[in-house]
Amino acid sequence: MAKAIHKITLNVGRDIPFDKLVLSQQNVRKIKVGVSIDELAEDIARRGLLTSLNVRAEVDGEGNETGFYRIPAGGRRYRALELLVSCKRLAKTAGIPCIVSSGDTPEVEDSLAENVHRVGLHPLDQYRAFQTLREQGIGEEEIAACFFISAATVRQRLRLASVSPRLLELYANDEIKLEQVMAFSITNDHGQQEQAWDTISRQPVREPYYIRRLLTDTTIRASDRRAVYVGVEAYEGAGGVVMRDLFEQDNGGWLQDPALLEQLVAEKLTADAETLKALEGWKWAEAAFDFPYGHTSGLRRFYGERAEMTEEEIARHDAVKAEYDKLDAHYAKAEEHSEETERRLEELGTELDRLNDRPYVFDPEDVARGGVFISLGADGELKVERGFVRPENEPQLETAERDTVISGSDDRDEMSRSSSPGGISVNGRAVSDEQAEEEDDVIRPLSDRLVLDMTATRTVAMRNALANNPVMAFIAVLHAFVLKAFYHRGSDTCLELTLQSARFSQTQGLGDTVWAKEIDQRQEAWGQDLPKSPDGLWDYLIALDEVSRLALLAHCASLSLNAVIEPWNKRTGAIAHADQVGRSIGFDMVDAGWTATVDAYLCRVTKAQILQAVREPKGERSAELIGHLKKADMAREAERLLDGSGWLPEPLRLAIDAASADVGNDSDNCAQTNAEPQDLPAFLTEDLNVSDLAGGPNEPFREEHLDAAQ
Repeated sequence: MAKAIHKITLNVGRDIPFDKLVLSQQNVRKIKVGVSIDELAEDIARRGLLTSLNVRAEVDGEGNETGFYRIPAGGRRYRALELLVSCKRLAKTAGIPCIVSSGDTPEVEDSLAENVHRVGLHPLDQYRAFQTLREQGIGEEEIAACFFISAATVRQRLRLASVSPRLLELYANDEIKLEQVMAFSITNDHGQQEQAWDTISRQPVREPYYIRRLLTDTTIRASDRRAVYVGVEAYEGAGGVVMRDLFEQDNGGWLQDPALLEQLVAEKLTADAETLKALEGWKWAEAAFDFPYGHTSGLRRFYGERAEMTEEEIARHDAVKAEYDKLDAHYAKAEEHSEETERRLEELGTELDRLNDRPYVFDPEDVARGGVFISLGADGELKVERGFVRPENEPQLETAERDTVISGSDDRDEMSRSSSPGGISVNGRAVSDEQAEEEDDVIRPLSDRLVLDMTATRTVAMRNALANNPVMAFIAVLHAFVLKAFYHRGSDTCLELTLQSARFSQTQGLGDTVWAKEIDQRQEAWGQDLPKSPDGLWDYLIALDEVSRLALLAHCASLSLNAVIEPWNKRTGAIAHADQVGRSIGFDMVDAGWTATVDAYLCRVTKAQILQAVREPKGERSAELIGHLKKADMAREAERLLDGSGWLPEPLRLAIDAASADVGNDSDNCAQTNAEPQDLPAFLTEDLNVSDLAGGPNEPFREEHLDAAQ
């Protein structure tokens, strides 16, 4: 016999005057979230009450209805209506659509059920609704105002229109997360989006950042110095396309046409170089996006002098300095923080910097034979290196007096005497004794041989004297070094020293390192202080204090250090000495700031070497967890894992005692074998669980485990 179906009866809907409604204490919503009461009131005023209130008749102690109705579900709507009533925008007795509950269930259930069973709108449905409104002619700002959300949110939802319908369908079926769809939206190219999805769908790495990386691998960031220099507006004006991300901070987006950008950079650099050359009067100007390290090698550098302050500028400088010192001293004694005082101190400091940072003025004759190098700085501003003279543009020196030591007149008047069987020979011809006596009565220049012998004697005596005067010996060596390092006049010293400086122009990016920049700054600072002519250098060094002499010698000597291992010249002895120098000065590449980055090391070695680099400081398991990645991704994850580990590749390590090294390596290897992976990203630890793959801490990792995980 069929079971009878119990038919339900729905609660009755009716309009109840507002002044007959009261809030129930059984409403489960206690925390304010979402749209504010003010915004909800405006929405009700715009389109009316779209959802009825859930109410129950209030009864007295005897169970009789009082004529009032409690609201267990719909409290926010009630407060919005209450606000409209208080503003005289709604009558007190206005009928409010309500669903009257029969009261068969506890009152708190009504409130809980309404909130629990409520389902938020799927973002894709929201996007489609916004798109429909826009197609009807409603703008983004108006849509945002209607629904009390930001215009940026509306643009983000509408941006989903740029995503391939195939991917949107996967998203609707919960096969793709919203964050992934957002990442795909940075490009309008559906083919590129689907290709990226096909790539990541076959591997465990599906993070949004990885999707963005795949879609922007061949682009250039708008924050790149080339883009900053040219300007995104100029790039777009030339027909370039910019890829933007509305969901993440993209720093201006990505430029999709690198070739166009490079062309614009080259054209603007050339134009700026020509303008600077004509404006300042230089003989030549070279422009490039980047110059190789050591590009100024072999060129003499000259420096300008700071322009003098005018009387008005001196007076202003003194006044600003006095005000700054007075205010700073007063503020130092103050007990309370003052933003106004700090702002004024900053203004005064900025003005002092402006007055002190005066332009350099160059000698017009030097400018007429010299040139400039123009390139791009790290911030996209022009980097101008002024004051270089090529050897062929050097002024012709009068060398007759400089290079001729007392050597006599020309060969026609030079006399050499030597004993010979036939008597005396003068200038290669035999003369009689009488003729020789007549020659002796004439004062003639000394012979070359005599000069050589005498000056050799003087040299030995001077060597002995100089050896007994360490201070002057130090200055003489320093003088020779400075002549070579700053004036390119190595022949103007009596010391037979050689100071060479290798260029290393083949190493990309070397000039951008912090070490190269410090060397350049030191060279620039000394160049400004040294005398303009080498003729005054000796007196300058004599007058220099001892600490400054040491610093100058250290700078010059450092320029000649060369610890490069070349394929054709291993330089075993020199490299061993470089290690000795490094140990003596406490040098270490980690302390100096070197880290194993993708560009510096990881992308230039094999996958096996990348894994070995991770294995040494982080252990075998960390290496296993990135072993399945492609090389580019493996290098990026290895960079993150090695950050802060202090690991160095072999060429950057100082040589240590072999025995102690073996002992240390054995203990390190034991520790590394059992080391736990550290700081691995979620997608690695989730998709490739170490314990699942290895089967335990002592079981070796096997290829079939990896195949099963993939």
